[in-house]
Amino acid sequence: MIGNKKAGTLFTVIMSLGLAAGCGNSANDPAKPKDSNDQVTLRMVESMTSPKRTELLKGMLAEFEKQNPNIKVELVSPPYDQADNKIRTMLLAKQKLDVIEARDLNVAEYVNNGYLLQLDDYLAGWKDAGTFSSIPKSVGSVSNKLYFIANGLYERQMFYRKDWFDEKGLKAPTTYQEMVDTAKKITDPSKNRYGFSFRGGAGSNGITDNIILAYNAINVNLEDSMFLKNGKTIYSTPEAQQAMEKYKELYKEASPPDSINWGFQEQVQAFTSGVTGILLQDPDVIQSLQEKMKEGTWATAPMPVGPSGKALIAAGGAGWGIASYSTHKDEAWKLIAFLSSPEENTVFTKNYGLVPIHSSAANDEFFKSGPYKTLLDMTNKPDTFLNYKPPFQYAGAGQWGNVSTESQQAFLFDKTTTADLLKTWDAYWVDQKSKIKK
Repeated sequence: MIGNKKAGTLFTVIMSLGLAAGCGNSANDPAKPKDSNDQVTLRMVESMTSPKRTELLKGMLAEFEKQNPNIKVELVSPPYDQADNKIRTMLLAKQKLDVIEARDLNVAEYVNNGYLLQLDDYLAGWKDAGTFSSIPKSVGSVSNKLYFIANGLYERQMFYRKDWFDEKGLKAPTTYQEMVDTAKKITDPSKNRYGFSFRGGAGSNGITDNIILAYNAINVNLEDSMFLKNGKTIYSTPEAQQAMEKYKELYKEASPPDSINWGFQEQVQAFTSGVTGILLQDPDVIQSLQEKMKEGTWATAPMPVGPSGKALIAAGGAGWGIASYSTHKDEAWKLIAFLSSPEENTVFTKNYGLVPIHSSAANDEFFKSGPYKTLLDMTNKPDTFLNYKPPFQYAGAGQWGNVSTESQQAFLFDKTTTADLLKTWDAYWVDQKSKIKK
């Protein structure tokens, strides 16, 4: 999907494509420590932290240590909203780190700063490379060179309170206009009930970019998604202005006032606790919804489309890379290879709610039914849900969320106009474009 407009559907590609690579053997496997009797301690840091995920990882690491008694793993788990800044600080100071969780949105930054080791040589000797699918390989690559092994794939969809909708005879919205109208209909502040689970804090650009892309739709350069086919940015158009005015309406008339500061955790908690009725999120929230909400009270639907009847969709992910200055690179790869094996990755994705990275796991009925079916429905309609490549090639992609969040909060507080907001965003990406080497 990422980087290939003709890739078809996410699930189909994952089931049908694998990266053709030879299998290593014990004689030349680069993951094998030089001396199996040496005691090694690896320091590993995660980015996409949550209590349940951290416990899941700790269980996997305990099994790895059991199988490899000469290797111990120290897991660092910063709070989610602080994790990436914490990792940057550790890398800049060259603090001891061996395995790093990089993300699609910051991998180019890490590579440009020389923080990550290229993994292609290790991949060539990995016994599980034959089922490692092309999409996660693309997610973890910069300039066709691999820097992290994705631990699962994300694709955004809609979650909604089916019980609230049924009460009012409403159907799941299919367009952004319908979503705003529906959110307003189910909003009742006297009951502490709001239509939309807004996210105005860290990560808010996930929604603003989605709606602006959908409003620009067929004019977007799918290979360079912050830009149109005519070379201008997606923020330079009248459609972008319409999208952001719709976004403000969604906040002002259908969202909790304090949601202007919400991050991921608050956004999801508001939905599971019965404060909000519509949530746009990745499938990693499914586990939380299943645990905290009664069956039948919620359902999933495709992402809303823009005025042209199109939406832009991309797969993304985070995963495990090796610090360029690690003194235990082979042992770090051995850990990554263990966590990324078909068996361990299937367990991880099932428990954390992601799409698996191996074609062998994608045939599992678990990933083709229930709340995951919406993902299949979207990817089976590539003419409606257009696949695009996020701007991972730009060093500023990792900082874009901070820039976007700060400026859009001023916009929502009526401290800046729609036009001035979009001029700021347009200038940011024009500058990013100018820094790309020809």
